[in-house]
Amino acid sequence: MNKGRKGQIDVLVIGRSCVDIIAIIDRFPEEDTKVPLYERIIEGGGQGGTAACCISRLGGKVAYWGKVGDDKEGYFCLKRLRDFEVDTSLVEVIPGGRTPTAYIFITRASGKRTIFYEKNNLPPLELTRLKELLSSPPSVVLLDPETTYLIGEVKDYVGSKTKIVYDGERWHPSVEEAMNWADFFIPSADFFPPEARGDRCTFFREIISLSSKISGQLVVTWGKEGAFFVADGILFQVPAPMVDVKDTTGAGDNFHAAFSLAVSRGFTLPEATKFSVAVASLSCRALGGRAGIPSLREAQLLAQSLKVVECPG
Repeated sequence: MNKGRKGQIDVLVIGRSCVDIIAIIDRFPEEDTKVPLYERIIEGGGQGGTAACCISRLGGKVAYWGKVGDDKEGYFCLKRLRDFEVDTSLVEVIPGGRTPTAYIFITRASGKRTIFYEKNNLPPLELTRLKELLSSPPSVVLLDPETTYLIGEVKDYVGSKTKIVYDGERWHPSVEEAMNWADFFIPSADFFPPEARGDRCTFFREIISLSSKISGQLVVTWGKEGAFFVADGILFQVPAPMVDVKDTTGAGDNFHAAFSLAVSRGFTLPEATKFSVAVASLSCRALGGRAGIPSLREAQLLAQSLKVVECPG
């Protein structure tokens, strides 16, 4: 049974679904060499798909809107969403369409991942379809980078009572539109130039500078550093806790998921950031983006132990 139902949705997730093929290796090989592969798993993936599963696992009522092909990969994606009790009634299955696959190589010692992904060649989503199927706007809409082009139309449709959370990830065309429309703009550190990330003071200044260019709240994720947010012109950090990292594949997706659920529940910005850092960190304990997602109680307990630290100016 689906937790989410039309008119009773905490979060609507709009974005990519794909199949993740995950391989465990000791090290990433040089060109024209070979290394042993120790383990391989197949799981549902995509920023939107994984975020929807995380929200449901945390107890939220979530619907996912995206497209898959009518191939075996597409039906596998749908099955895994339904396994997590995500409402898939909005999903569009495209006849003859090809569901994308991502190939993810995880190094055993660090849990870091290298991803080769297929671009999504399915037709773009059209807002008229959503209006036909969704009887009333949800509390929160989470858009992933693949659906940036929809953000203005979505905001017009849902109105001011619905909050828009945008997964900024990296810089790409039309992202400035998202900077104007999102209530919460959440990129990763990779959004910033490499030279900015090389020096903490420079990085801090870059975050403050970006916050002045967006209409909503800015939150920046940075892997094991945790996350940063700006409040009243001051930069704060929530350092990530120590966990036994096996795979970081879904950390960013699960951060955005947790943050969206937190917004729907009325968390303050510091509370939402702590909760999201806790969920993202705990999700790294298992292979794939979904197996390590914590329970709501586990995430809450860890979030309570995290600190909010003011960054030096």
